[in-house]
Amino acid sequence: MDDAQLLRYSRHILLTELGPDAQDKFGAAHALVVGVGGLGNPAAHFLAAAGLGKLTLCDADHVDLTNLQRQILYATPDIGRAKVDAAAARLAAINPDVRIDQVATRVGAAELAPLVAKADVVLDCTDNFVTRHAINRACVAAGKPLVSGAALRFDGQIAVFDVRSPDSPCYHCLFGEGDELEETRCATMGVFAPLVGIVGATQAGEALKLIAGVGETLAGRLLILDALTMQWRDVRVPRDPACPVCASR
Repeated sequence: MDDAQLLRYSRHILLTELGPDAQDKFGAAHALVVGVGGLGNPAAHFLAAAGLGKLTLCDADHVDLTNLQRQILYATPDIGRAKVDAAAARLAAINPDVRIDQVATRVGAAELAPLVAKADVVLDCTDNFVTRHAINRACVAAGKPLVSGAALRFDGQIAVFDVRSPDSPCYHCLFGEGDELEETRCATMGVFAPLVGIVGATQAGEALKLIAGVGETLAGRLLILDALTMQWRDVRVPRDPACPVCASR
């Protein structure tokens, strides 16, 4: 690190649990952020500000007026612009040291496999189960840790699925692909703006801990937030020994 970087990241370097070694790990790391909406905005923001070496942003959407209530990387002049382009420009202004790749398409299994294989950690900031399960399968296949977040109305969830640990479940262990789960989105149900900030920032925090190898992550746990009463619940998630996705790993 040069003098400017030492100053920029000094508040992390001052933490005994992190220090210069962890900051060097951040600078060498590559995170894949799938979904650059309400969750992906704060997650990518904090990862870039923390000095992550490379970010790959995936999203096929364009900025809409309704996004500006909660998607903090975008401004009114960005309306109509591809989200990955607008986000990359804003993140580069926050920290020009971060390399940013943009994938302006809806990613499926074929696209996710090489993207996940190149990343050190994957953040699922999407809002549909099809993509979530595709991300999970790619992470299990590549042996990469997955940080998952969800937010709707006043309800938030964060979990880490780290298949590098033999006892850690995968996303499918918690939400089976064949389960009858109603697909609801903030476009029809609404979402409390600060909630996505809390969840996305927590995802970034978990990703940074995974990269640095410090603290205790949410692997094997589901953290649930009711933002209306500001109450948190921590639920243990066991690995399913019969899981069709991760049982054979």
